[in-house]
Amino acid sequence: MAAVLNSVKSFGGHNMSVNGGPDFMDAPVTTGTSIMAVEFAGGVVIGADSRTTSGSYIANRVTDKLTPIHDRIFCCRSGSAADTQAIADIVSYHTSFHSIEVGEPPLVRTAANLFKDLCYRHREDLTAGIIVAGWDKRKGGQVYSVPLGGMLVRQPVAIGGSGSTYVYGYVDSHFKEGMTKEECFQFCANTLALAMFRDGSSGGVIRLAAINEDGIERKVITGDDIPKFWEG
Repeated sequence: MAAVLNSVKSFGGHNMSVNGGPDFMDAPVTTGTSIMAVEFAGGVVIGADSRTTSGSYIANRVTDKLTPIHDRIFCCRSGSAADTQAIADIVSYHTSFHSIEVGEPPLVRTAANLFKDLCYRHREDLTAGIIVAGWDKRKGGQVYSVPLGGMLVRQPVAIGGSGSTYVYGYVDSHFKEGMTKEECFQFCANTLALAMFRDGSSGGVIRLAAINEDGIERKVITGDDIPKFWEG
């Protein structure tokens, strides 16, 4: 009987786990993903794909990975969905409380440091890569990268997630300082489209947002509007 229970069976092309379900049901839900952010004069543009996977199974094809932390601070999440959601909720709580204490909106770097502290302190237990981006009156638009392990670095452009490995060359060759907001929108859309085409864990729609002194401007690119290159 034990041999029967521990044997691996096949169901619809998937291996069966010992609990009787397909093996992807035991896989952690991850946002194996493509995320990026880029600074422009007066603000930042952030973007992400929308696919959430559980092993080889697409758990959600329209996830919103652009997570608001405060009025003009967002983060892009990659890694374990549970880990990144929990960290984002904690940072959002602390930045809101800090804003009440000081009587003004929090600095982008303050939120980035909170992410860094949490990711570094729990680096053995978390699978979380975060890009923090936003605008504040002291330093304007800012992009901070908090990769696995909890390092913190400010960059004019940052990419992350499983899809980023396919587009480093494109980003290096096409990024230029002083781009306008619309140029940054197009740059992010092109980069994410290329990453989604190559990376099996990235896909769905492209979500974009511009953050500046005036507030948040969000866009969603779907279907045939997603940029195509040679495959189109």
